[in-house]
Amino acid sequence: MSRQSLRPVVWLAMAALAAASIGCHARGHTYDQRYRTLSKEFVSAQIQMENTSTASNPVVHELTGPHSVDEYLQFGLSQNSEILENRLLVESLADRVPQAASLPDPMLGATAFPAPVQTAAGEQNFALSMNQRIPWRGKLATRASIAEQDVNAARANLAAVELKVAEQIKNSYFQLYFVQQAMAITRDDQKQLELIGEVVEQMYRVKREVTQQDVLQVQVALARLDSELINLEQQKTSAQAKLARLLHLSPETKPEALDSLPQEQLLHDIQELYRLAIEARPELHSQLSAIEKDWRSVCLAELENYPDVTFGFNWIATASDGISPVANGNDAFMLTLGMNLPVYKKRIDAGVREAQTRALANTRKYDRLKDETMEEVADLFAKINSQQENLRLFRDEIIPKQKLSLEQSIDDYQVGKVDFLQLIENWRQLLHFQIAETRFETDLQQSLASLSRQIGSFNMPEFVSPPSFESSNDELMAAQIDEAALVNRGTEERPLDGN
Repeated sequence: MSRQSLRPVVWLAMAALAAASIGCHARGHTYDQRYRTLSKEFVSAQIQMENTSTASNPVVHELTGPHSVDEYLQFGLSQNSEILENRLLVESLADRVPQAASLPDPMLGATAFPAPVQTAAGEQNFALSMNQRIPWRGKLATRASIAEQDVNAARANLAAVELKVAEQIKNSYFQLYFVQQAMAITRDDQKQLELIGEVVEQMYRVKREVTQQDVLQVQVALARLDSELINLEQQKTSAQAKLARLLHLSPETKPEALDSLPQEQLLHDIQELYRLAIEARPELHSQLSAIEKDWRSVCLAELENYPDVTFGFNWIATASDGISPVANGNDAFMLTLGMNLPVYKKRIDAGVREAQTRALANTRKYDRLKDETMEEVADLFAKINSQQENLRLFRDEIIPKQKLSLEQSIDDYQVGKVDFLQLIENWRQLLHFQIAETRFETDLQQSLASLSRQIGSFNMPEFVSPPSFESSNDELMAAQIDEAALVNRGTEERPLDGN
């Protein structure tokens, strides 16, 4: 082959290398349309930083005013920023699986000889080479399975975030309910205090049986109620802003709670709650995926005992003006085969031990999370039962009797049987008990929301009848992870052929 004929080949090879070196900059297109939209929004935000109206969340007038907690919950699960963030992270991690299962890029090489190699067949002044590394059988599949476990863990984390946000929305909603009810109770008691004030005023002006101090005490109590209403109004605005944030809405959206809450549920059997929590809590599933990933990592570390194979070929351009009488100018072609030699066993064995130890550590972390889950379930179970009992006492015993006591005090005050201090104290006690009843009602709903999150559910399941759990301890023990089995899985199942 003549030097003139080599020039196009040289230019072609150089152009190929230049195009490959450009890489990402030469592609210039976006696969995901959402990324293209995000890029435009980011550039627009950088240019128009002073335009704050485009940065605010939307005002949804349909959600202004009283709505049920389920309506806000449904909207929040579809719009909450943290949930959307984790959904995209799951998508991102899912794209790692084909990357992990893919072969590495082949290597293309070009060699130009400034001083041509002189051979009897002719000069050699240019060479091309192509090499492809093939990992040992099973390595790519194991790497892909490790990436899949990352995706499974991310899915479980997404479910955990959804449950956390659902709990936050419920708690904010119930706190808003408490503030609204406290304002309504305070206004009702304010009207009752005004009626008491009219009685005191009449007795002072007509019968002269009380002092002006009693009249002034009523006015002071009314002023204190006005101050309390101002504080409650501020708390209501703050609660509405927090709920709007969780719904990814503008603070100008003014959500409100209904005047009544869902009926309280009775919890029958704590063993059922234990079982549900261990089976369904996303944090535990995420940790199980981490353990499975570690098992796969042990297998991958052991596969390092087997070599990777590299196949390739070389082409060398040969000129046709050789000095040999039999020179024909044919180019040279060569096939190559190479492999790495895994001879440093200490490094490989250390990698296996590292993966095994990490798997054992994550197993202990799973046990810790499970213990914390059962502790939290037991604590919430006891708290809910206590709150239900206190709520029953306030509804059926304390408040009705306190109302009768206040009514009797008003009658006795008019005939001089009790003094003003006893009358106003009975009124204050009734206000305190009514607020406490609403607080217990709100705390109960918030505790139920926390328990729902612990058992991996958006709502508490309906327990129609308490099930029998004679073998509940055996079922809980079945959820334990055997440390010896964990190690054996990484050693006894080692494939000799790399599978």
